[in-house]
Order: sequence, then C-alpha cells, then structure tokens
Amino acid sequence: MAAQLRDDPDSRASFAETALTLGGKSEDEAQRTGAIDKADDQVESLFAPQYQTVNSPVHRAVWDHALPVDLFASQPPQAPPDVERVMQQSLDVVRRHREAGTLLNQDQKISDAVLGDLASARYWGLLVDRQHRGSGAPFASFAAFLTRMAMVDPTVAGLASVHGCIGAVDPVRTFGNPEQKERFLPRLASGEKLSAFALTEPCAGSDLTALRTTAVRDRDDFVVNGEKLFITNVVPGRTIGLVSLIEGKPAVLIVDLPAEENEQFQLRRYGIWALKQTYNRGIVFNNFRVPAENLLTPPRGDGLTIAYHGLNLGRVALCANAAGTMRLMMASMIPWARFRKTYSATIATRELVRRRLGRLAGLIVACDALVEWCASLIDAGYRGEMECVVAKVFSSEAQKEAAIEFFMKTHGGRSFLRGHMFGDNVHEYLAPCIYEGEGEMLSMAFFKSLVKHHGTTYFEPIGKALFAAGIRKPNPLNPAHAWALKGAVWPYARWYIGQKLRMNSAPQLPHMPDALRMHAEFAADQFAAAPLEISGVMSKHQLALADRQCRMSELSQRLQDTIVIMCTALYAARKDDEVVRAAADVVCQDLTRKLTGKRPNDHYFRTVTRLGEAIADGAFKSIAGLHPDEIQMPYDP
Repeated sequence: MAAQLRDDPDSRASFAETALTLGGKSEDEAQRTGAIDKADDQVESLFAPQYQTVNSPVHRAVWDHALPVDLFASQPPQAPPDVERVMQQSLDVVRRHREAGTLLNQDQKISDAVLGDLASARYWGLLVDRQHRGSGAPFASFAAFLTRMAMVDPTVAGLASVHGCIGAVDPVRTFGNPEQKERFLPRLASGEKLSAFALTEPCAGSDLTALRTTAVRDRDDFVVNGEKLFITNVVPGRTIGLVSLIEGKPAVLIVDLPAEENEQFQLRRYGIWALKQTYNRGIVFNNFRVPAENLLTPPRGDGLTIAYHGLNLGRVALCANAAGTMRLMMASMIPWARFRKTYSATIATRELVRRRLGRLAGLIVACDALVEWCASLIDAGYRGEMECVVAKVFSSEAQKEAAIEFFMKTHGGRSFLRGHMFGDNVHEYLAPCIYEGEGEMLSMAFFKSLVKHHGTTYFEPIGKALFAAGIRKPNPLNPAHAWALKGAVWPYARWYIGQKLRMNSAPQLPHMPDALRMHAEFAADQFAAAPLEISGVMSKHQLALADRQCRMSELSQRLQDTIVIMCTALYAARKDDEVVRAAADVVCQDLTRKLTGKRPNDHYFRTVTRLGEAIADGAFKSIAGLHPDEIQMPYDP
C-alpha cells in the first residue's frame, strides 16, 4: 500500500507522509489520510515559497543550524486610527448593554439589539477589506483587540472570530471571485448578514473525509441533502460557508439561509453546556437549492483547502480570547482573596493563593506573546500552521488550568453555585480544548508538519530503494541489502554525521534581562538537540510511527513548550513593565521544569509568591478597572 500511494501522483503522499498516516492501516484509511495530505499540500501552495512551512520560524528553529531569533520576535501592533475608532466604539456598545442589563435576550443569548448596535459600530467588518466596505484591519490589530473585547464579554469576542475567521468572511475574501466578493462581502461587513461555517457532521469531526452532505448540480442550482452539527452562530437568515460533496469531492458553497425554517431547511436543536450565550445548532438540508454561482473555486484544491485556510486565524483568535478570559478570572480572584479570611488573615496573604496569582499572570503573558507573534507572522505572509497550533494548544490548556487550579480553588465551594462566574462558565472555560481541533490531535499534526520535509528528503529515497529491491526488513549487515541501499542511505548518513559533529553557536539574542536571556538560551539548546531525537524516532518506528501516537504527541508537546519559552522571553524582554517580565520568568520556569523534570526550589517559590503579592496589590496593570462580578454576589436559586 505504501508503494501504491507513492506511485499515485494524485495522492501526493510521500514516504514520510505514508509513515505518519498509514502504518499498516486499511486501504480506506490510507485513501482518507492521503486526501487530507493533498489538501494540506494545496493550502501550502497558496503561499509564496519563503512563507511556506519549511521556511517558518519553528521549522527553521529545529532543522537549521542557526536559530532565526528575529523570526521569534514581534512588535506591538499599531491599529490605523479609523480601525481603532471602530474597536473603541464596539467596546463601548458591549459595555453599555452590559451595564443596562440588555446584553442577552430572553433565551439568554447575545441579543439582536447588541448585534445590531455592533453592526452600526462596524464591528463585523473589521477583517473585510476597504474595497468591500470593511475596515481592512491588520490581523495583528484584530487579534489584540479580541483580548480587549474578551475582557468585556468573551462571547462577543468569540462571535467576531466565528464571523471573520472561520465563518464566511475568510472563504469569500480569500477564494471568492470578484462577483462573489462584491455580492457577499459588503453585507458581511455591514452586519446585515452574520456568518458561520458548516463543516462538522454527525460522523465527520477530526476525520473530515467522512463527509456525507451532498450537493448535486441541477441546471443553475445545486441541490443539497445532508446534516451538519455543532454550527455556532447559526439561525435563519445567516450566511454560511457550507462544505458538501460535489461529485465525490469536498466543495464550499456560500449559502444564504432562508429567513424561516421550511421543508428544505430545518435547524436541529439540542442541549449544549458550552457556547451558552450564542446559538449552536445542527442544520438539516432536504433538497435545498443553492445557486450554482455561489460555489467557491480555489485556484488549487477543493473544499478542504478552503476549510483549512481559515483555521489558523481561528486558532490565534482562541488564544486572544483566552488571554482576555483569564484576566477576568484574575480580576475576580483578587477582591475575593482580599476579602476572604481564614484564621483572622485574608487569603491574599497566603503563599498558595499568591502562587496562583503569579502563575496565572505567567499564563496570560505567554498567551499575549503568542497572539502577537502568530498574528504578526500571518500579516507578514506566513502560513503559520505550526505556530498557530502552538498558540491554540497552549492557550486552551492554560485557560483550563487557570479555571480549575487557580480560579475555582481560590473561590472554593462558592464556585459551584448558580450565578457564580466559574459555575456559570466552566464549560466555556474548558471547551476551547476541543475548538479548532482537539489538542493532542493537533500536536500530532504539528509533528507531521515538522518532519514532512526531513522525511521526504532522507527517508523517502531509502523507502523507494527498499521497495525496488523487494526488501521488507532491511539488515545493514547483509551485503546485498547494504549494496541496494548504498546510494539512498548516503545523504542521510552525511546529514547524521553533520549533526553529530555540529558545534552549537550561541544564538544572536537581543539585549535582555538576565533571567529572560537564560530562558531563551535554554530554548535554543532544546532546539539544537531536537533534530537527532526527532530523526531517531522516525528511523526507529518507520511505517509504524502512525501507531506511536503517544510518542508523537509527547515529543511534539515538548517542542511546543520550548517555542512558548522562546516567544515569551523575547516578548517580555521588550516590555518596561517589571510585573510582565516577572510573570514571563515564572511561566518560563514552569515550562522548563516540565521539560527537565526538576523540582521547584525555594528561590522559585519566593519569586512567584512575591509576584502574586504585587498582583494582589494591583500591579497587573492590564486588569485595572475590571469588575467582572461582586465579591458576594446574589446567587440564583
């Protein structure tokens, strides 16, 4: 089967890809994973060579001899004045409705009045270009703004991401023809039409090749039949990007849903704990007609290419939202910690509570760093696949830890009362671990992207030589095997020897505080040691690597933690705020111990508790003025 995939030009599956997706699996699974690989290749081809994965910061940090430090550094985004006005007006809208108690409707969803007022503020057009009556905000400005909006209301911030990043805006903006852009984008920018993206189905989640919804051409229309599930921001009248099968291949139709349900279009309602303040529903299509002119036709690829493209924007948006949401947790923890007494002393004086505040600050600063870094890479033209996976995985796990280990435990039993911020939102805090791809699945995708070029360059020639010689189990001591592999093995041997003899040079780091420089140097050492370990894992497991999911995920996670250390250290080094620098030092220490297995020492405990003490006294400036709840709020019966 591996040979069949390699010999099929349509599969685009290299030996390395086969090793990571097949591993002796069935022909059906090989075909499905081959289709996903092909879609990934097609997305990659949309980017200029210098911005593709092999030239990305992460890929170069691992495989190049010199660490590209400049690619891990970013600058604070500067929103154009008119864009900043839109952002400020949008924040004012949400604050005004929150204070007036009109943020939610009778279903406890974000009300139409709020959505309409945000439309008047031009909130929904931030990512639409000016030519089509949007604001044309740089993505870095938009992502940083989402953190600010999440500090006012995380759901409203999330709706901007659904609409602009993974909804219909990005597919039309990126893949629409001029007529489609002119027809759809002005309405999406004005808020006349809000959007969603309909991809997931009852049988198609992480396996996007299991799609069953079909669209069959009938004269000037496509006739759609099938069911979608877990579609956020969908109600009658929305404009959605609909992924369906056309002649057996995934395709995307831009669909204006009817204003009311009918025999051809119904919504499937269900109880769902997360996403409680926005409509999340299934969609059932029964001979539903869509004009053929609504079909998006990417220059390369198919509907999966379109679906994959917007995911990176959504992953960065999740990280930005987490940075804002964790600030709300901190702003709730501090007044309670200063109010609640045990044995005649407030718990804000206790080491454990101070440690929680210090570590929470570290997680927030790391998320800020990842948002700024990833968004700036996207604006520069990079695909950013691996980088955005890091942002998504780290931020979702950070928000989970913050909610359970810091927020809940500080508030104690009150956390579970109705009306308490934790009790009412615990599912919102945990759900991002699943949104835009479950973390460990994404970690394996990260690993696959990282090793793809190395495997194609060095392992694929060996695999082809083995196949040509009919050798199933190579034995280097067998002269016939050695002769058959002599030409194919030499490039890898030369690379391997070069790695063994490699003299690691100190990275060219900018001026940094000593503690942060130490973290950056540690990360650089981790990067330098990675190639031999990664290549060794590939060599050891070969085609069985696909079955070694635990090994891939664990190695991937270590590399992701290394990336977070490097980004956070460089980010904080540019800041004049000593609290931000101290928070970065704390999170880098935490991640370093995770990588080395060392125990925390007394110096660390003094560092993190001093930071927590300062935060309890109001030193974390970015939460100034936040009052997300009352110290002893009235709880719902």
